[in-house]
Amino acid sequence: MKNAVQCLEVRQLPWLTTRGVLTISGITVPCALGRSGVTRAKREGDGATPAGSFELLNVYYRADRRSRPRTALPVEKLERQDGWCDDPDHPRYNRPVELPFGASHEKMWRDDRLYDIVVVLDCNMYPAVPGRGSAIFFHIAREDYTPTEGCVAVSPEHMRLILSKVQPGAVMTVSGP
Repeated sequence: MKNAVQCLEVRQLPWLTTRGVLTISGITVPCALGRSGVTRAKREGDGATPAGSFELLNVYYRADRRSRPRTALPVEKLERQDGWCDDPDHPRYNRPVELPFGASHEKMWRDDRLYDIVVVLDCNMYPAVPGRGSAIFFHIAREDYTPTEGCVAVSPEHMRLILSKVQPGAVMTVSGP
């Protein structure tokens, strides 16, 4: 893709730990971060956005609500039965699962539109270490940018802009103030 970039930089704001800015190719946009800010010691359920560098792996989207995002990343339509395992004791921990699913999980097909476009980040994926965090995504923010459960979130317009600029191998680097 023309003007494709490989690096997205997310910096936590020093005066508001649940907010940050995301910079890509000279463009800076606001983003929501986890309710507990940014941490280097991510734990399941702590509400913190993990610090580090994470590859953007693939994109899911709600085809019933949005058109397919223009991006060079792999893209899949979300289905009602899509879930994500967040049970540290289950062998499918931090992996996509099909619902119904007996262990603790997150529903990917959401009513609140946050996952209308969602990018899977390579955070605790290969290998998935039990208890070190699951379902850390790059997704759509609430209108008021209220905190996430540990993900990075931007407006729908900014998500589409960012996805149009990235290519396979793109990395999101998250840092504290």
